Amino acid sequence: MTVRIGITGAAGRMGRMLAEAISASDTPAALTAAIERPESTLLGADMGELLGGDTSGVSITADLADVADQVDVLIDFTVPESTLAQAAICAAHGLPMVVGTTGFSDEQAQTLADTTAAMPFCQASNFAPGVNLTFKLAEAAAKALGNSADIEIIEAHHRHKIDAPSGTALSLGEVVANALGRDLSQVAVYGREGRTGERDRDTIGFSSIRVGDVVGDHTIIFASEGERLEITHRASSRMAFAQGAVQAACWLVGQPAGRYDMQDVLADQESNL
Repeated sequence: MTVRIGITGAAGRMGRMLAEAISASDTPAALTAAIERPESTLLGADMGELLGGDTSGVSITADLADVADQVDVLIDFTVPESTLAQAAICAAHGLPMVVGTTGFSDEQAQTLADTTAAMPFCQASNFAPGVNLTFKLAEAAAKALGNSADIEIIEAHHRHKIDAPSGTALSLGEVVANALGRDLSQVAVYGREGRTGERDRDTIGFSSIRVGDVVGDHTIIFASEGERLEITHRASSRMAFAQGAVQAACWLVGQPAGRYDMQDVLADQESNL
């Protein structure tokens, strides 16, 4: 069976990358719907031509509801406000949804969880397989070293990224905090300035860099007296994110209603090897 995939933000950098990843997917998949904001000048454009290829027959539209019957699953990498609107449409049409959007407020995150509670829903701060391995390595390091080490997370992204710290950095922080029995909301420190005093060993520090065209770098540091362990993941292309999201979308179709993440996708596929 060919999985019919719709994407939002279709004309953006990530949207175009998703379209390319769908066409190259090992699992039979096809792009059947492309959604853009209503004010986009590219409404009506053919996605194939937009990507520099032949006509695909998939025209960019402004309303998911108009094409919901043409897709089996939606992939959304946009902004929180748009993601919430698309989630409501997916819920109304019983469409599984894969979300890579970050930067939700606590209220928005709760609204998204409530809206998608009765459907198959997969959300991750980062869909790259290497990043998800990094989460596991960070958890193992935290359990082995965390209570005797200072922990800092440094992330770098392109100058156009609008939220900080990145969703991936926050996920790293959550993984480490959970491994150590800490509440990240109570121990996170976001940047430092002035006379901050001696560092509290229980804190988890975050530093964000926004420069040029950096796709995404994440480093978590465990530093104690006499030694330092650094775990780093560097993304050189958004294709790793796109391929992981398409992998998740193909997996999500046919899953029972529930909340999943990329760890679930990878674990299930590993068990089937």
